[in-house]
Amino acid sequence: MNTRTFFAFLSIGLLAACAPMSPQEAGQNPTVPKAAQNARTRSDHNALSRYFENVAKELKTKAAEQKKLLEHYEEKGYLYGRQAQDLQSHTAALVRKYEESAEASIKEATLHRQMASELMRRDVALREGDPDEVASKPSQVLTEP
Repeated sequence: MNTRTFFAFLSIGLLAACAPMSPQEAGQNPTVPKAAQNARTRSDHNALSRYFENVAKELKTKAAEQKKLLEHYEEKGYLYGRQAQDLQSHTAALVRKYEESAEASIKEATLHRQMASELMRRDVALREGDPDEVASKPSQVLTEP
């Protein structure tokens, strides 16, 4: 097994270990930012993109649940007495928080997709021997064969 394959499996394993976490814990876990910082290959960036897309899906699901709850509080506020407005404002804040976090995760996933496609373009340019294409951004050229 070559080193590229080993690191690809290692990074995917680390991301899979982080996947079942709640979105709040994902922001506090140092593994994900470290994996994002250390991503060097196309497969690393694709794995990170999938991870952030999954986090965004979870957050959107939670936002939808909170929206239903907010509708309930608005329709049946009389059941909760003095706490009705507090429950409504708290739930509305959660909806905003989940939607903003989902958007941030989608942006992060898009960024990693773009990095993966850039690395693929670089790999193709290296294989085809196009020195102008490779020299345009030499800092992103892969060092591994």
